[in-house]
Parts: sequence; structure tokens; C-alpha cells
Amino acid sequence: MTVAAHTACPPGPGAYVVAIAVAAPLAVRLGGGVSARLRPGRYLYSGSAYGPGGLPARLGRHFRKDKSIRWHVDQLTTAGEVRGAWAIPGGDECEMVARLGFLPLPIEGFGASDCAHCRSHLLRWPSRVSASAIRAALAADGEPPVWLRGSATRRSPA
Repeated sequence: MTVAAHTACPPGPGAYVVAIAVAAPLAVRLGGGVSARLRPGRYLYSGSAYGPGGLPARLGRHFRKDKSIRWHVDQLTTAGEVRGAWAIPGGDECEMVARLGFLPLPIEGFGASDCAHCRSHLLRWPSRVSASAIRAALAADGEPPVWLRGSATRRSPA
């Protein structure tokens, strides 16, 4: 299913948090020949969509498996299962990472090589943390983010 098919996807620019499940250990490459290993589990990746097409275009890319590896997160979205994403119209990716600061950072610099504020834009989502806790942390001024389901077989982000 593509994000474009989601009528609930906000049409403009903003930030998002993609929920990804990784079933087996995964070697990932960062810039400069650095590599790291992710253990199986759930991860959250925070990004922004301020280019052409806004949130639908960027999330549509993240939801597709068939793509060239352009960004760090592409390694996870092609190898793992994208469960879905929270879309935050007009949001800021670094602010989303800060709101989720109670989650552990699995890899320093992941998705944040051009960011002067964040140590990583990838967070580990432990099983003890509920989807409602993530949604509450991402809510701006009481306005909940929009959940876009990534898999046709799963209804919840967990």
C-alpha cells in the first residue's frame, strides 16, 4: 500500500516518524566507511518532507521496498517491515526526536549526518513502550499526529 492511497495523509510539508520492524540482525552503513549492526526489534525514524510532494511523496518512498538506497533509513525500509508512520503537518524532525528523547539511540549519527542538533534520528522502540505513549509524545498542543498504516495486514503500529 502506498501513502498516496491513504486519504488521511496530510497533503503538504511536515515531519514524520516511521515505525520499522527489523526481524534479523542488520548491518547498516553510514558515511565514511563506518558500519554498525542493528539487533532485531522495532525502530522509529524521524524525518522531514519539505521538498516537492510533501509528506505523501516522502512517506510513499519510505513505504516502498523497491528503491535505490539513497538515505540511511532506506537500508531499514528495504530490509525490514514498515509498519506505518505518524505524519505531523508543519512539524520539525528534530523536535520529534526531542519529544521521543526517552527512547534509546541505537546508532550515533544515523539519519542525522547533516543535523547540528541531534545525535541520531533513529530510535529503538522497546516493547515496553506502547504506541499510545509514542502518539502522546508526538502530539503538538494536544493535536495527535496522523497514523498511516504501512502494512495491509497490520492495523496498529505495535
